[in-house]
Amino acid sequence: LQTTESSILSEHPLKEKWTYWYLNDQREKSWEKRLKKVCTFTTVEQFWGLYLNIRPPSMLHNTCDYNVFKWNIQPMWEVPENANGGRWLITIDKSRHHDLLDAIWLEVLLAVIGGQFGKYTDDICGIVVNIRNKGSKISIWTTDASNDESNLKIGEILKQKLINPEIDQKIPRPLFDVLRYEDHQEVQNKNSSSVRAKFTISSQE
Repeated sequence: LQTTESSILSEHPLKEKWTYWYLNDQREKSWEKRLKKVCTFTTVEQFWGLYLNIRPPSMLHNTCDYNVFKWNIQPMWEVPENANGGRWLITIDKSRHHDLLDAIWLEVLLAVIGGQFGKYTDDICGIVVNIRNKGSKISIWTTDASNDESNLKIGEILKQKLINPEIDQKIPRPLFDVLRYEDHQEVQNKNSSSVRAKFTISSQE
């Protein structure tokens, strides 16, 4: 018992409780049946214990997703916390896929669960990586697409994280061309290729 108590006390709690979800590639099933809850974590140590024992995004099959959301928010557009929100989107060209995808996912994941967006972390619902043959996507979901101040600040902080020189130096720069902020409702109503970005941030600005 003393050892257990000691190990718990030595762990580093996160400010929020997060749940890791996995969407499998069994497309003959409904979306809800494809979505599986992996686990909920509350400390840095629990996160690394999970992350180091699951496949990185680059090893997932086409049409699979990882979703990491605050524990009380399901990774669906329809739930109240997401319904009026939007997302900062990073598109990763398939020609630059593997190392880049994993590096960006980990950098964004650590920034979000580590509270590195400051007070704007309250407006973040979760993050998603979509694995697609034509080009994968990583996105940060925010709860209110009309909150321009918060969403722009989240985008600016995200850019600073992605131009961090400490990210794997073997990966050619820039890590991204443009960050796009999209309204969830507009994404649902249109073909993804025709969605108008509410904001964009270039890697060169």
